[in-house]
Amino acid sequence: MKLYYKAGSCSLSPHIALREAGIDFTLEAVDLATKKTESGEDFLAINPKGQVPALLLDNGYLLTEGVAIVQYIADQKKDRQLLPELNSLKRYEAIGWLNFVSTEMHKGFGPLYNPKTPEEYREIAKANLMQKLAMLDKHFASNEYLLGANYSCADGYLFTVINWTFFLQMDISHLENVKKYMKRVGNRPAVLSALAAEGLQLNW
Repeated sequence: MKLYYKAGSCSLSPHIALREAGIDFTLEAVDLATKKTESGEDFLAINPKGQVPALLLDNGYLLTEGVAIVQYIADQKKDRQLLPELNSLKRYEAIGWLNFVSTEMHKGFGPLYNPKTPEEYREIAKANLMQKLAMLDKHFASNEYLLGANYSCADGYLFTVINWTFFLQMDISHLENVKKYMKRVGNRPAVLSALAAEGLQLNW
């Protein structure tokens, strides 16, 4: 498998999942501005969506969209228990969390990375994110991970997204449970390996 990625972006989530699953894979960085891969390929010819992550399977099939990719990875190595078993209520709970991170958290950061976003709307976006983070802080007061006591690939995604608060210098120092959660997830060997491979470090 080959994962097309951009360091520190949402592609860190499937990168973590691949390492958690113990799957052999290679990495290829993508310049999202020029749409060129590090080997000089036209990324748009590989993925017309032009976004990472994209996972090229050994049979030549290309998977896109992070939520779909991490579920695929989890199902390749069921013994790693990165997702609850199929058709269980816990599985649907995990899918619910993956969608929450994707639609409520991930997309919420978009305006903060766009230099054209008016300052007034930037503040609204930050306030909305802080509201979601406060809810998560309450959740982690009694849960080690999103699904309770068990880590899942949804946690790798949430870790990736919350990590952006550090780069955007958003103050979440008052969210003690979120900070503990970030340390808990961030110190997992697979997460530390993924961060190191992308030239990043644990900031929690």
